[in-house]
Amino acid sequence: MAKFIIHGKKTLSGKIAVAGAKNHALKLIPSAILSEQPCVIKNIPLIEDVKLMLEIFEALGGKVDQISDHTFRLHGKTVNSTTIPEHLAKKLRASIMFIGPLLARFGEARFPHPGGCVIGKRPIDIFLDGFEQMGVNIETTDSSYRLRCKKKRPQGAHIIFRRISVTGTENLLMAASMAEGTTELIFSAMEPEVKALAQFLNKRGARIKGAGTTHITIEGASKLRGGETSCIPDRIETGTFAILAAATNSALTITNCDPSMLEVFWLHLKKMGVNLTINEREVVIKPTKKRLQALSEVIIHEYPGLATDLQAPLTVLLTQSQGISLVHETIYEGRLLYTDSLNKMGANIIMCDPHRIVIQGKTPLFGGKISSPDIRAGIALLIAALTAQGKSEIDNIYQINRGYQNIVERLRAVGADIRQTE
Repeated sequence: MAKFIIHGKKTLSGKIAVAGAKNHALKLIPSAILSEQPCVIKNIPLIEDVKLMLEIFEALGGKVDQISDHTFRLHGKTVNSTTIPEHLAKKLRASIMFIGPLLARFGEARFPHPGGCVIGKRPIDIFLDGFEQMGVNIETTDSSYRLRCKKKRPQGAHIIFRRISVTGTENLLMAASMAEGTTELIFSAMEPEVKALAQFLNKRGARIKGAGTTHITIEGASKLRGGETSCIPDRIETGTFAILAAATNSALTITNCDPSMLEVFWLHLKKMGVNLTINEREVVIKPTKKRLQALSEVIIHEYPGLATDLQAPLTVLLTQSQGISLVHETIYEGRLLYTDSLNKMGANIIMCDPHRIVIQGKTPLFGGKISSPDIRAGIALLIAALTAQGKSEIDNIYQINRGYQNIVERLRAVGADIRQTE
């Protein structure tokens, strides 16, 4: 089994570039189904999740041309199936993002319950309820779903989310872009990836207003054109690299990023005493001689709040900060289980309940044998290993490679002692 071998306590230095956003690429790929004309997507990160989404696109009949390392041309005209293959869907929760485009163009979709990270049940009932309101009939079995429009296409509807859902917002957004009539999405997700997806759809002929706010209005179009776009910078990767620099007290310049997407996150780092300078397209982290300070309360929240995908890396940084911190994970249950591995490495973390932990810092970390449970906890454990004294081995690294492009090569380029073994 492949694993990472890491020798920690190395000071890092240099520049590290941010890749295209995983959570943007995974939505742009299915959106190509909405048109019979090709779509060109640039700055796509070469990660396992993207490879799986492209496989699903091809399994549905779509054609994929790789123009360059990070640029792909997707041909939706040849799509001839509305059934998402079970063996692919089980590997990736984002496979559900094909449902909205399939309903919009073909009026039906079949799929098994999606897989992906094990961080709570992550139910899909929110967007299924929305599809029902758009005139979609839903048939269920123990393990699969069949969705079929009662009319030729989805129907415009007034949809109120009972809780914020990024995938729900994006899925219904794509279905509504070619629905009959007007759709309103109330209490929508405001993430930058949602806004960027809507902007690309509008370039292709969609009529979407309000993306990036909690109230989105979509007037259905009879058809959409092809188009060209680029994945926005990955804000989670940006924050992760900043935490890595702070945890190892290193000098790193994070390039090709958009710091404006992380304003609440930067506020937390500044309060801890991280030495950072924010420029328009880069962030500079410098070493500090002062001890980092704990945060009395860290509350995870949907955008523009502190992202749940940065919760685990930030927790590692808090183990290296002086004082007691409380972290409240408000979005997912089961997303704090990785703290057992941190405790084995020397951290002092108490789990109060499935959503809250208390961290006593500063505690030295020591290398050990650990396993990556999911993408974000995996990268957090990698940061811990780079911070720790001694040698660490991380297995189940497929989970990390799902979300971070060429992570070993990029970290080695700034001085990390890390290698991958098979």
